[in-house]
Amino acid sequence: MDIKEQIAQLQSDLDEVNVFLEKAVRKRVQDVLTAEKKKIEREIVSKQQQQQQHQLLKQKDSGDSEKTLLPSTSRGYTVKINNYGWDQSDKFVKIYITLNGVHKIPADNIQTNFTERSFEVLVKDLEGKNYQMNINNLLSAIDAEESFRKVKTDMVLVMCKKKTQQKWEFLTQVEKKTNDKKKPSADTADTDPSDGLMNILKKMYDEGNDEMKRTINKAWTESREKQNKVENMDF
Repeated sequence: MDIKEQIAQLQSDLDEVNVFLEKAVRKRVQDVLTAEKKKIEREIVSKQQQQQQHQLLKQKDSGDSEKTLLPSTSRGYTVKINNYGWDQSDKFVKIYITLNGVHKIPADNIQTNFTERSFEVLVKDLEGKNYQMNINNLLSAIDAEESFRKVKTDMVLVMCKKKTQQKWEFLTQVEKKTNDKKKPSADTADTDPSDGLMNILKKMYDEGNDEMKRTINKAWTESREKQNKVENMDF
């Protein structure tokens, strides 16, 4: 697996971690996911640096001065773009990236690269920072040749041309898989609703402290006693 493929795999991992992080409620889980996110981001930066060094050496050895699709960023801190909005029309998936002042920098500082299942955005030297966005594993195929970007006031609009005019429920395959995992299976769809309550109580009991366990035990005992009295009543 070459460096580019490794970066793509790491970015897919990062996308999935971000999805889970948005859904996480418990602080311990959030801390674990945040630590893993930072670790992956460090790995991506390291791999990108290796890739840039490899390209420079290759160009030096071959004497090839041709520029890559997305040249290495200018000096300055690089910020990963994780916040964005998206919607769609029959022909395009539209990604909205808000960056204050982006319309004021030279057009050449805003570069994009499209493949059938991914796209990259690189904004160089915006108030001393570089901004980079990589979206891999798009839900469906796009036409890379017909995809493009527009620069509006404080915004970069990425236009991904759909290969087939169908509605996208999600932007990436990762988001779809995460959603599918949350759907109840056919085996559990028709189960007794009380089973769900019992599972919740069991989880609370297993994770609770001694006081919580005593409270649950007391409530369970009182509930059983009331049920037995009703069953033994002579109607």
